[in-house]
Amino acid sequence: MTENLLQMEPHIVRVKDFKIDSDYTAWVSEIRRRYLSAQIKAAVKVNTEKLLFNWSIGRDLVFRKAEEKWGTGVVEQLSFDLQEAFPNDKGFGSRNLWNMKKWYLYFSNPEAREKLHQLGAELQNNNNQKIIKLHQLGTEIDSDFPSVLGLVPWRHQVNIITKCEAIDEAIFYIRECIIGGWSRQTLDNSIKSNFYKAQGKAISNFLDYLPESQCRMAQEITKDNYDFSFITVPANYKEEQLETALEQNITRFLLELGTGFAFVGRQKELIVGNRTRKIDMLFYHIRLKAYVVVELKIRPFDPEYAGKLNYYVNAVDELLKGPDDNPTIGLLICSDKDETEVRWAFKGVQTPMGVASYDNVQITHPSNFLPSAEELQARVRLVEEELKQKE
Repeated sequence: MTENLLQMEPHIVRVKDFKIDSDYTAWVSEIRRRYLSAQIKAAVKVNTEKLLFNWSIGRDLVFRKAEEKWGTGVVEQLSFDLQEAFPNDKGFGSRNLWNMKKWYLYFSNPEAREKLHQLGAELQNNNNQKIIKLHQLGTEIDSDFPSVLGLVPWRHQVNIITKCEAIDEAIFYIRECIIGGWSRQTLDNSIKSNFYKAQGKAISNFLDYLPESQCRMAQEITKDNYDFSFITVPANYKEEQLETALEQNITRFLLELGTGFAFVGRQKELIVGNRTRKIDMLFYHIRLKAYVVVELKIRPFDPEYAGKLNYYVNAVDELLKGPDDNPTIGLLICSDKDETEVRWAFKGVQTPMGVASYDNVQITHPSNFLPSAEELQARVRLVEEELKQKE
């Protein structure tokens, strides 16, 4: 909508002694642009000033030792006094005041402040426009207030501090709200689905061989463990049967992998040195703008698997990757893994790769193909009736 407004031509009303030209049109467009920019800055500044106020109330309650000095009912009394002083303003309920204190205590400790500082530096290094505008506004007028918190609405932050178990989890959701522009509903759904623990836990070398922005996204799209409960395979199944089951349930598999994956093919052929090589499964990740080579192993991780995956990733980079694509990443999904073995196997390997595990595959046993007890009884009765008719 903003772009459409900027592209609109000025509505010219007939005015005496006026002559329109291209310079005037450009000037009006520039004024519109400046006004819209001012509106955005004002909205950011108002939100940040409100958060600064909440931070100051929380800090007062802590440093003034309000409950010790005035009694345990001090927050309720303060709530009454502020609501009487500002009857048209919301946010002075006692529960909200308690949340201000909890919020201050949550993010003012040294560990939290350091992690918030690191997040702010990360966003600045990635040229995140929100954090840049925040610093341009000079909104960190209180040196005690971590400026990156000024980018997340108050109600989002209340949900985070009341529902997250650890500071790392809270910082994760703060980051996602800033980068993804999450609504409160999206945040609530993500916390309920335990998105923090489900994503980005695969053992990988992404940090060593991908730019920071790509590294973060690549880590997010690879899980520590994949739930294959939606497929059924026979006992003593082979890798080919696992691949077939996943391909037949590709929609469910894509949902398990996460958003952004597009299926390219199974047993994708690559011609290397006049020989045909086949990749188990090949995907393309739209947000990452990169191919993802997936190799499946029905056994626990073995160091030799890393070498084969490294080969396939390099082959895709050479044969399929386009000039606008980011480096291909490899993902090995095996029945189990040992982190030390994986880390040692990755030493010297310069292609971005991750290793995950899978479980909950449904096994079809031969007994499943035998008739049930009810079916056997029905057959016996049928035979008995046939015998009686012959007598």
